[in-house]
Amino acid sequence: MNLMGRTALITGAGQGIGRACAGVFGSRGADLVLLEKNSSTLHEVSEGIRKTGQKVVPVAVDLTDVETLGRELERHCSDLTIDILVNNAGFDRPGTTTKIDKAGFEAVLGIHLTVPLFLIQFVLPSMRSRKWGRIINVSSIYGLIGGKGEVAYSTAKAGLIGLTKSVAREAGADGVTVNAVLPGLTRTPTIETFMAQKFKDAIIQETPLGRMAEPEEVARVIAFLASDDASFITAAAIPISGGWGI
Repeated sequence: MNLMGRTALITGAGQGIGRACAGVFGSRGADLVLLEKNSSTLHEVSEGIRKTGQKVVPVAVDLTDVETLGRELERHCSDLTIDILVNNAGFDRPGTTTKIDKAGFEAVLGIHLTVPLFLIQFVLPSMRSRKWGRIINVSSIYGLIGGKGEVAYSTAKAGLIGLTKSVAREAGADGVTVNAVLPGLTRTPTIETFMAQKFKDAIIQETPLGRMAEPEEVARVIAFLASDDASFITAAAIPISGGWGI
C-alpha cells in the first residue's frame, strides 16, 4: 500500500479521521494538500507531517464558501497533480424530522454533498486525462441504517453513497476508482466532546466488536482504497463499524 509519488488532497484534516488520514498517507510516502477551516489545528498537523520529510500544502479555508474555495484551489493547486481526493470534512446539525429547520438541513447537505461534488469536479478532469485517480468519500453507517434525531446527517451520508456510485460509473473507463467508507462510532474530538456517554454506550452495546473505532483504523482503510492494491475496487461502500448496523 505504498503511496510514494502520489499527491493526496484531504479535507477536514485538522482533527479526527482527516488528521489520521494525513498521518497515514504521509507515512506511506504521499505528498499532501490539507484543507481545514481551523488554521491552528491545520498548522499543527502540517508541521507534524513536514517533520517526516513529506511535502505539505496547508490551505485554511471554509469549505462551504465554494467561491473562496475555488480561488484557494486555483492558488495552491494549479501546478499540482492531485492523484487522490479524500472527501472527509463534515459537521452535524442534530434534529428529528419534525424539528430540523431548513437552514440546518441545507447546511449539512452542503458540507457533505455540495462540497464533495465541487471538489470532484475540480480533480476529476485531470485524473481522467491521466488514466489514474482515486476518490474516497467518507460517508457513515448512518447512511445505511438511518439515525434517530439525525435526519439531516443520515440523509446527507446516504446521498454521498449515491454520489460515489454515480461518479464511479462515469469515471471507471478512465482508470479512476471512486469508493465510500462508512465509519461507525469513532473516537474523534467531536464524539468525545459532544456525544453523551449514554448514547456512546448504547452504540457500543450494539457493536459486535464491543468498542468504538480509532481514527487511524478508518484512515488505514482509506489509504488502502487509495493504493494500487485496491485497483479493482470501485463503487463500493465499505462499512468500518465493528459490525454495528449489520
